[in-house]
Amino acid sequence: MKRVVSAYAKAPLILRIAIGLVIGLCLGLWVPQAGILTMLGDVFVGALKAIAPILVLVLVISSLASAGKGIGSRFRVVILFYMVSTFIAAVVAVLASFLFPVTIPLSETATQAAPSGLGEVFGALLSNMVMNPLQAILSANYVGILTWSVVLGLALRIGASDKTKEVLSDISDAVSKTVSWIIQLAPFGILGLVYGSVSEYGLDIFVDYGKLLLVLVGCMLAVALIVNPLIVGVSLKRNPYPLVFRCLKESGITAFFTRSSAANIPVNMSLCERLGLDREYYSVAIPLGATINMDGAAITITVMSLAAAFSQGIEVNILIAILLSFVAALSACGASGVAGGSLLLIPMACSLLGIGQEIAMQVVAVGFIIGVVQDSLETALNSAGDVLFCATAEFREWQKEGKKLPF
Repeated sequence: MKRVVSAYAKAPLILRIAIGLVIGLCLGLWVPQAGILTMLGDVFVGALKAIAPILVLVLVISSLASAGKGIGSRFRVVILFYMVSTFIAAVVAVLASFLFPVTIPLSETATQAAPSGLGEVFGALLSNMVMNPLQAILSANYVGILTWSVVLGLALRIGASDKTKEVLSDISDAVSKTVSWIIQLAPFGILGLVYGSVSEYGLDIFVDYGKLLLVLVGCMLAVALIVNPLIVGVSLKRNPYPLVFRCLKESGITAFFTRSSAANIPVNMSLCERLGLDREYYSVAIPLGATINMDGAAITITVMSLAAAFSQGIEVNILIAILLSFVAALSACGASGVAGGSLLLIPMACSLLGIGQEIAMQVVAVGFIIGVVQDSLETALNSAGDVLFCATAEFREWQKEGKKLPF
């Protein structure tokens, strides 16, 4: 048994995930009634979601308590990367929607409540920041977790003894080791997740609403393979694609199937460690990215809103479209890091185009129908971008210091 476990652990993780993906796809098509297999995916995602709040809390507190000087500039740069890429993603979505206008049949109904405006989004954001810390952990409210972690980390940095900081470091190491054990189970989790999606939806989801999906997927691929690499290439003045493809492979694939930026936080932190990044920095930058780096969400909000406008015969001029890009970028930062988190922000963008709540919620329902593809790719883009820009911000400093980059 030890030899089997050892051989399993030594095999490349991406190879194991690919094997699990293929097995899940085949079983989903051939044996669609074996519901017990979906439990593998539920357990894997559940474990990631359970450990992620604890991981963020412990790592951020430990990192800030013992942080050295000089990492503030990295945070300013990475936040700039997050915001600029999200806005450009929304602009790309506008251009694609005008070049390939899509209309959709709006017959579905939806009952989910949606925010009425940016004021409500930012009001909720402020409320989440001051939520009871224990409640924030239990509800996986990462805005609240980050807020209290930063406050506690700074307080401990000022008043804690070196012994206390060592204990915090040991605890963070133990939590990180637990995360690495969970990630080793990713192939089984991916198998269950793929099986569940294919057995429930089959391959028909690629046919229904096909044109809308093509626009969404095209925009996300353009941002992942052209826009983000361009930002990184200009910043580092070198070929960005080795880093881009590594982030997509080691972060994006897992995020594609978990469909949760929050659940992928442990995966991203593990990748940052393998890239040799400073844990004091990435332990804060990665959870922050899961909250505000939302390229995919900005694309979804923009494309779906414009599709609703075109379907209703509403003319949208370029000035309104640019304003929509700005609103979509800001709205995307308020999207929750869970499956379908961006969809409930569509009605707010629709209101800018004069589309009523009833029609907007029908568009939300369409989003849930195609979510097995749209939301998966959206999360992969968001999560891979978290690591990409986090690494780029630190690699800029490495270049100034004359250090060799790992790509």
